[in-house]
Amino acid sequence: MTLESLAGRTIAGYRLMERVGEGGTATVYRAQHDLHGRCALKTLRERLRKDPTAVKRFLREAEYGGRVQHPGVVRTFGHGEEDGIHYLALEWVEGAPLAQAVADRECLPAAEVAEIVRQLADALEATHAVGIIHRDLKPENIIYDPTARCVKLLDFGIARDAQESSAERLTRAGFFVGSLQYVSPEALSGELVAEPADIYSLATITYYLLTGAHPYPGRTPRELFQQLLGEEPRPLNQASPKLKFSMALEWAVMKGLARNPQKRQASITAFAAEVVAASEQVDVEPVPPPPAGLLGTLRSWIGSRDK
Repeated sequence: MTLESLAGRTIAGYRLMERVGEGGTATVYRAQHDLHGRCALKTLRERLRKDPTAVKRFLREAEYGGRVQHPGVVRTFGHGEEDGIHYLALEWVEGAPLAQAVADRECLPAAEVAEIVRQLADALEATHAVGIIHRDLKPENIIYDPTARCVKLLDFGIARDAQESSAERLTRAGFFVGSLQYVSPEALSGELVAEPADIYSLATITYYLLTGAHPYPGRTPRELFQQLLGEEPRPLNQASPKLKFSMALEWAVMKGLARNPQKRQASITAFAAEVVAASEQVDVEPVPPPPAGLLGTLRSWIGSRDK
């Protein structure tokens, strides 16, 4: 099936230069605008333009993104419809998805992770302050510039208004939205979630950045469902035999991953503050290999006695 390409067209004053991304619901173009300069233009996929729910979600993304004014959130310039094409104009951000940093480096140092978490928490605090729950926090929805050590939060496609009634929701009861590896346990039932759900997702991201692994190791959706609903997350210090973290850092991350939302930190910034404070105590360091053979064991024993 040939994907529709709008490159070369002008929509609402935005000249589409090239297609730079394709997702399940939208296509992203690098665009040029007389007022905003270089920007990103997101268009709803052609097959979804007749789907009322897809259109509503797209419009809500534009609305919610426009309500949040914060340096850590990608700015929304405008949205609308032209020639049957629903579009959303966004700030162009340098960098790559945060997931790419882990793919390139396997894991990140605790100090770098703490700064990323601090910036994300500040952005999410501003999001929560205007009554919006993101619900889809994951490394793919965060743009990271490793040179500037700067992150930007994007994609409010499945966010919800904290004041939204059950009658206004677009997700049916008993269903959940989000990415299974990062979704909170309470969201699996499809119930309305609050700020603690974003804390859980940010804690999962923190765990992943530190270790390159996830707190639940299930490899299939079914395994993940079973683990999320019935098991405790794997402790941070058990994620990799090559990594060792301070107890304070493990405690902060695992508290954010508590299955009971009420046992997590009181706010998203409280979670970040604990991670930052813990990261300043002990950074990631490799676990020394065990002594080899009888001679190594004796040397280790003698060394411990000398201490």
